[in-house]
Amino acid sequence: MKSILTDIEGTTSSISFVKDVLFPYARRALPGFVATRGKDPDVRRWLDQVAAETGGVCQDEMIVETLQGWIDQDRKHTALKALQGMMWKDGYGQADFTAHIYPDAVEALRKWHAAGHSISVYSSGSVPAQKLFFGHSDAGDLTGLVTDWFDTEYGGKREADSYRRIVQALDVPAAQVLFLSDVVEELDAARQAGLDTVLVDRRQDYPTPRTGDATHGHARVEDFSAITP
Repeated sequence: MKSILTDIEGTTSSISFVKDVLFPYARRALPGFVATRGKDPDVRRWLDQVAAETGGVCQDEMIVETLQGWIDQDRKHTALKALQGMMWKDGYGQADFTAHIYPDAVEALRKWHAAGHSISVYSSGSVPAQKLFFGHSDAGDLTGLVTDWFDTEYGGKREADSYRRIVQALDVPAAQVLFLSDVVEELDAARQAGLDTVLVDRRQDYPTPRTGDATHGHARVEDFSAITP
C-alpha cells in the first residue's frame, strides 16, 4: 500500500493564499513581533542565526529588514520559516484567516486515510507552520489525517538526499512512497531517490498546462480526484 507524501503550496492549496495572505501578514507583523518577543529564547535563537549569517548584524531593526527582504524574495530559509510559523500561529489563533485547501484535496486525503494509506507532508514551511495550516484549514482541523511532517531541516526539496532521509524516517521502501508536487524539479529529485511521483498541475495555479516534455516524464493530474495511490 502506497504511503502518500504531499507538498502544500500549489498542490493541496493555492499558491495565491501563501503569496497574498500569509507572506504579507508575516511581513507586517515582524517589527511588532520582534519588539515584543525578541528576547524569548525560541525567537532569539533564530534572530541570532540570521545576524550571524549576515555579517554579525546585531540590531534587531536591521534583522527585521533582512527578514522582510527575504520574505519579498521568497527565501526558503529555515530561520525565516520558523519565525513566520510563530507569527502565523498568532494569526490563526486570532481567526485573522483560515488556510486555503482545495476541496478535491480534502476529499482525497480523507478517502486515502480511511483506506489505510499513511499521509505525510513535506513543505518548505516549518513543521509547526504546516500543523497550523492543516489545523486551521477552510475544511476544519485536518491534522488527524497526517502521520508525519517534514520541512527543510531534512534538506532542500530539489535535492534527492532529502527524499532519501524522509524515506528512512518513514521506514518504508522508497518505491512505496508516492510524492505529490506542483514543482517538476522537486519531483525529479524524488524520482532520483526512488519515489513514485505525480505532477499536480492545477489550472488555478498554472493557467498554461504543463504537458509533454514539460512534465519530465512524471504522471500528470489537474486535481487529486485523478490520483490512484
